[in-house]
Amino acid sequence: MTLTKLTMLNNMVDADFIASLDIQQGWGLSSLDLKEAIFGKSLIDMTLEEAREADKAIRDRSMSVYCFSTELFRSEIELGESYFKTEYLNRIGHLLDLAYILKPKVIRLLAARTSKRALVDNSVTYIAENHAWVMELYREAIDRISEAGFEVTIENESVGCIFSTPREIVDFFTELNRNGRVYFTYDVQNLWQMGTYPTMEVYSELAPYIGLVHVKGGQTGDQGDKLVWKSALEHASWPAADLIGQVLRDGRSPVICINPSHGKAKPGLNDKGIYKQDLDYMKQLITNYERQTNCIPGAER
Repeated sequence: MTLTKLTMLNNMVDADFIASLDIQQGWGLSSLDLKEAIFGKSLIDMTLEEAREADKAIRDRSMSVYCFSTELFRSEIELGESYFKTEYLNRIGHLLDLAYILKPKVIRLLAARTSKRALVDNSVTYIAENHAWVMELYREAIDRISEAGFEVTIENESVGCIFSTPREIVDFFTELNRNGRVYFTYDVQNLWQMGTYPTMEVYSELAPYIGLVHVKGGQTGDQGDKLVWKSALEHASWPAADLIGQVLRDGRSPVICINPSHGKAKPGLNDKGIYKQDLDYMKQLITNYERQTNCIPGAER
C-alpha cells in the first residue's frame, strides 16, 4: 500500500489560516506544510501562544504538520557569516520551541543564494574558496535540529540559488557530510528556473539524495526549454506524470508538496483553480500507481 500523501503550502489556498485549514480539510488533505500567513505571520515570527492556538486548530480538524518550510539560509552568502548567524542561526532556538508545540516531522532549510551566480560554474568550489563558513553553519543548523528529534531537508530555490545543476547538489551534499541527518528537497520547477530542465536523467542523478519532492507545472514558449508560462501540472512541458510516477515507485517522497507555478500568467488563468486541479491530478496519478502495483485504493494521502 502506498504511503505517499499530498500537501501544499498553507498560504496557497487562503491568506486566512483557519480558512486555509478548512479548505484543505475539505479537499481531503491531512498533512500540512506551514510557511506563511499563520495568523498573519510567517512561521518563525509566531509567538509560542500563537503556535499553541494553531496546534489546537490543527488537532481539532484531525490534521498534523508534516513540514516547517522555514526561510532559513535564503540570503546571498556574500552578506557574510555574521549576517547569517544573526538572521538565521540565532533563530533556531525559537524555531525549535515552535516545533516542540506543532510537532512537524521535517524542518526545511533553503539553499542559499549568491550574487555571483552568473560568474560561478560550480558553487561548491566557489564556497570552498571564498565562503568556507557556509558549510559550517549548515552543519551546525542540521545538527541542532536533528538532535532535537526532527528530520532536516534543504530545498533548492529559483533565483540566484547555489543549486543550479545536479552536479552542484551532489557536490554540496557530499561536502556537507551529514548523511542520515539531512536530505534534499527537489523542487522540480525551481531547478528548471535555475537552468536545469526536468528530465528522468536529472531525477535519477539526484534520487539518492532526495527525501521530499515539490511539484508545480510550467510550460515552455518559443525560447527552447526555458520556463515561460504558468500552468497546471497536467499541462506542464516537463514529463510530470513519468517523473512523479518514478518518485512513487522509488518511495523517495513520503509526502509530495504541490507548489504555485512560476512563469507568466496567460489571460484568464485562475491560480487557485490550478491548485485544486493539481491536487486532483496528483490524486489520480497515485490512484493509477496503486492500481498498477496492486496497492489498496483509497490509502490515506
